[in-house]
Amino acid sequence: MTGKNIIACEQVPVSGERFTALSASTGAVLTGEFEVADSTAVQAALEAAQQAFAQYKNIGGAKKAAFLRAIATEITELGSTLVDRAVAESGLPQARIMGEMGRTTGQLRMFADLVEEGSWVNAVIDTAQPERTPLPKSDIRKMSVAVGPVVVFGASNFPLAFSVAGGDTASAFAAGCPVVVKAHPAHPGTSALVGEAICKAAESTGMPKGVFSLLFDSGYAVGEQLVTHPATKAVAFTGSYKGGMALVDLARRRNDVIPVFTEMGSINPVLLLPEAIRNKPEELAAKYAASITLGAGQFCTNPGLMLAVQGEGLDRFTGALAAAIENAPSATMLTAGIWKNYQTLSEGVMAEAGVTVMAQSKAINQECVNQSAAAVIKVSGADFLANPKFQEEIFGPMSVLVVAENAEQLEQIAGKLHGQLTVTVMAEKEELPAYSQLLSKLSDITGRLILNGVPTGVEVCAAMQHGGPFPATSDSRFTSVGTGAVYRFVRPLAWQDWDDALLPAELQNANPLNIWRIVDNQWTKE
Repeated sequence: MTGKNIIACEQVPVSGERFTALSASTGAVLTGEFEVADSTAVQAALEAAQQAFAQYKNIGGAKKAAFLRAIATEITELGSTLVDRAVAESGLPQARIMGEMGRTTGQLRMFADLVEEGSWVNAVIDTAQPERTPLPKSDIRKMSVAVGPVVVFGASNFPLAFSVAGGDTASAFAAGCPVVVKAHPAHPGTSALVGEAICKAAESTGMPKGVFSLLFDSGYAVGEQLVTHPATKAVAFTGSYKGGMALVDLARRRNDVIPVFTEMGSINPVLLLPEAIRNKPEELAAKYAASITLGAGQFCTNPGLMLAVQGEGLDRFTGALAAAIENAPSATMLTAGIWKNYQTLSEGVMAEAGVTVMAQSKAINQECVNQSAAAVIKVSGADFLANPKFQEEIFGPMSVLVVAENAEQLEQIAGKLHGQLTVTVMAEKEELPAYSQLLSKLSDITGRLILNGVPTGVEVCAAMQHGGPFPATSDSRFTSVGTGAVYRFVRPLAWQDWDDALLPAELQNANPLNIWRIVDNQWTKE
């Protein structure tokens, strides 16, 4: 496998520097060399994207849908070649990668259905009222239009679903935006295979050259150049707070400030109410031990914080949770750097004042590298309130149990929490009314409020909100999962007093696309 910069299936100038991929579980060098892009490649990619935008933004929903479905087909046809490479580069098990492959192709087809149906553009038609006094009313029509070339950063923890052809790319394509992807350096082989699949789909469906580009870089230089290039009109990123804020700061320093949609992590608090713990402590412990350790804790929705009140059943819960964590087998983390960071942060928080280490995994696989050791620690409500370190995300299989003295202190703790992707409430339904004020407070800090479930596992659907108040994301008004993700890459545009034939088809009186529209304040499809 030889990596290349992919610009509408054509190679462009590169720096000459190359790098290789490593097996996440063994550290061995994998086949293939990947060429590092340089400023010339960045310029070529974004010039091509800008040229493609003039045509692609006007391509109809049916043709865009064909393109998205063709990408899904090409990825499916890669089969075991793609699965095996992704397993090797990420260390994730085969079943996880196969599931992620299905999620990737599924969301491509979901966006194909969305653009083919067409009502997502939110067409609004206010017809003229020339007889209105004292001033006549103009004919004004509005709909969502694409913003321009979008830069997408591949994520480390989802080598398919949040990477080259993941939800960011799929939703940008659906919106009518060309895409330039900066491949994650941890899985360049996986990225190259998917990038080539997109190029094949673009060619077979007649998309303009430049609608897609894939650039490789073993560091940060290419990413910085992509964000600051004047042709870039939006950025999508999933990763660390430090990395996300660096991109936000770069965008703010541009002459023309652009939106950067970052998902920067979350500790996803879990509220364990007294009746739930009293009635089913062992069941809750088993459920949350599995959620904490799922995927070596490398989910952005990993439950990193559990909140409970001292009371009946809590000792049984903590005992069962400790036993499950001690027996949890280790798992390969995504990269040596991520593993090292997990070791440093977990050991650091364990050394903080007031911490009781409830359990650490004893089942470590000595035959593989980058092995996670799951851990759960316990602190009092007072110590949590006094130490902001307990709110810092630790990317890996670790969680902090905070034991409050009473319901009042529990509410005080909730008031100190930062913005989150998710907040979960484990409760018996009859006890919920007594906590209405607390639940209202929690709803203010999260994008998704879960009852009696686990935060890990994000359904890809129209109603999903995967995004929350800062610092979970840079803009809580949008989601990166589900059909609503398309709205990150569009803007409203109004047409005033234009002849019907000169308007976009979605705004014409005859409604040739047969889509739902709001006409003079009434939904219509006629």
